[in-house]
Amino acid sequence: MEEFQLYALLVALIVLYCGWYFTRNLTSRKPVLSAPKKIFYDLTDLINLQYGDQWRKIRSIFVHELLSSTRVKSFNTIREEEIALMVERIKQCYLSSSPVNLTNMFMTLTNDLICRSAFGKKHSETGHGKKFLDIMDEAVALLFNFTIGEFVPWLGWINKLNGFNASLDRCARVRDEILDAVIEDHLSRGSNGDDDKSKENFVDILLGIYKGNTPGVSIDLISLKAVILDVFGAGTETSATTLVWVMTELIRNPPVMKKLQDEIREIMKGKQQITDDDLQKMHYLKAVIKETFRCHPPVAIYFHAAREYVNLMGYDIAPETMVLINAWAIGRDPACWDEPEKFIPERFLNSSMDFRGFDFQLIPFGAGRRICPGLGFAAAAIEHTVANLMQKFDWALPDGARGKDLDATERPGFTIGKKEPLIVVPTKSYISDQKKN
Repeated sequence: MEEFQLYALLVALIVLYCGWYFTRNLTSRKPVLSAPKKIFYDLTDLINLQYGDQWRKIRSIFVHELLSSTRVKSFNTIREEEIALMVERIKQCYLSSSPVNLTNMFMTLTNDLICRSAFGKKHSETGHGKKFLDIMDEAVALLFNFTIGEFVPWLGWINKLNGFNASLDRCARVRDEILDAVIEDHLSRGSNGDDDKSKENFVDILLGIYKGNTPGVSIDLISLKAVILDVFGAGTETSATTLVWVMTELIRNPPVMKKLQDEIREIMKGKQQITDDDLQKMHYLKAVIKETFRCHPPVAIYFHAAREYVNLMGYDIAPETMVLINAWAIGRDPACWDEPEKFIPERFLNSSMDFRGFDFQLIPFGAGRRICPGLGFAAAAIEHTVANLMQKFDWALPDGARGKDLDATERPGFTIGKKEPLIVVPTKSYISDQKKN
């Protein structure tokens, strides 16, 4: 009995210490944990960097050099080619009467899009791309690995004992080796006279800034690597997750899918290649994507620190207090939305509400200074992909299952994805056998 009491006392002391530690940090500054600090180059990337001159400089590079509207359009060819390859793979599944794992297919698509945009080659064509994606998977697992040593400093020795520190060191070392090799490859290519601007990718653009080729803009090598990490971390899983949720909701709501297919096929009138001009006419498509973002924001909770004193709804928030913004709950708040649990894209028709940070009821990409700079890149990829899938195929679930029976359980993680893979069957192909996409 005495032994149990001693154990209970020890547990109580640990809980009290954790509470004090969290309270101290929440009222001072966002806690700095070893995993993100190690993986994101001492938090010098745009996502983790504290607001200030350096943050403004890095964000300017994202907004004006990497992800401007002009730059996003320059990647249209890459997007069209990769979506066409995905469509062809689906067509082969249709011809062989095989089900399609859209979860895996969307992850391959977004990985290839990001790898080609960032490195100039898709991940299957270069060892660097595949290794980098593999090490990023390990990094995400470490970021979401709860370790007592992170929150109770005097128990930090546990992280050495259980191998967490060793895994973190290895992840950081391999990540750095891959990025160094990528940079060296691009520098060597440039020195060989291959400087075709039309083939520029993110690494080429950043190296041009690093070498001083862009007047008024500069970046050091560590920040350059941190930017590449953000491009991958924020650009692959988030887009793939959103595509899975769009298709999940369309299959669960057949009238919505039929209405969307009718709109797209009417606008295309038998044309195979969907252009940006065509997408601008697809108002219901945009409504479907907005409704998906409302119900399933790819990142459910945002972490921010108050820069100055503010009174919000009667609550006094001191400077540098950590504030958690629940985008998932806002999107389902009955005070903001009628029938928030229902998937109703029509709510966005004839509405100016958008997800670009001006309407706080819908903030899948955040808002304000910290809004995701890759918004335009992601939205373009999602719109093109969904439009092609709706134009070129009819869809059903395997074994005659009904859409309303589709499991839509969420899974926790960096993004709030669908717990089970989305397995579907293309029931009809509208692709011309004479002209492949």
